[in-house]
Amino acid sequence: MASQWLCCSTAVALLVAHVGLAVTQSCGHPGIPGIPGTHGLNGLDGLKGEKGDPGDEVQPVRGQKGMQGLSGPPGRPGLRGDMGLPGPPGNPGQPGEKGRPFSPSDQRQSFFSHKRMISQVPEVDTDINFDRVILPELDQQFQGESLINGSFKCVVSGVYFFSYHVSAKSRVCLNLVKNGNSHMSLCDTSEGYLVTSGSAVLQLEFGDTVSMQTYGFSNLVTSYSSTNHIFTGFLIFPIS
Repeated sequence: MASQWLCCSTAVALLVAHVGLAVTQSCGHPGIPGIPGTHGLNGLDGLKGEKGDPGDEVQPVRGQKGMQGLSGPPGRPGLRGDMGLPGPPGNPGQPGEKGRPFSPSDQRQSFFSHKRMISQVPEVDTDINFDRVILPELDQQFQGESLINGSFKCVVSGVYFFSYHVSAKSRVCLNLVKNGNSHMSLCDTSEGYLVTSGSAVLQLEFGDTVSMQTYGFSNLVTSYSSTNHIFTGFLIFPIS
């Protein structure tokens, strides 16, 4: 009997102690949080999932047509295309006018070739008088046009060729003159005697005049009988 009471007393004491300890712990202050631990390793990839169901079919929506934009700059020229086929022949043209009969005797001619045999030195800025025909023994029709005090007067309008040859000592200056105005000038110098020449092509109308003149200091040679000064001109082709 005494032993049962002892056992019951002991059990009750232990129960009370346990309840008191629990009450004491529930009434205490929370402790300081601990240091977070390190991250763990990445997990392994999961298994591949099953294929999903197809989506719903949707027709694309087309918007309204926009306004026309500005024209761009012209592009580069394209490559040259192949030659096309020849076109059909055209209609024949109107017949031309009947030509005039040609005869060499009807061809218009105009020419001259004279030399100067005057012993006096010509004056400056004055037409040089070429007073002698080169070939006086020929018929008049082959001697060409006459010169008036060394000046040629055009009788057939056209394009002419003129040339001259002049002998001088030390220095000579010449002008080819058309209608009183200088058309071409030339000067030549030498320590002794010299022969100078020149030529030009001129278009002349009926009545135009062409001549040679000296200007500045010019020392033409006139004392020797074998010395000649020559002036020549001829029609290349007429102009109607």
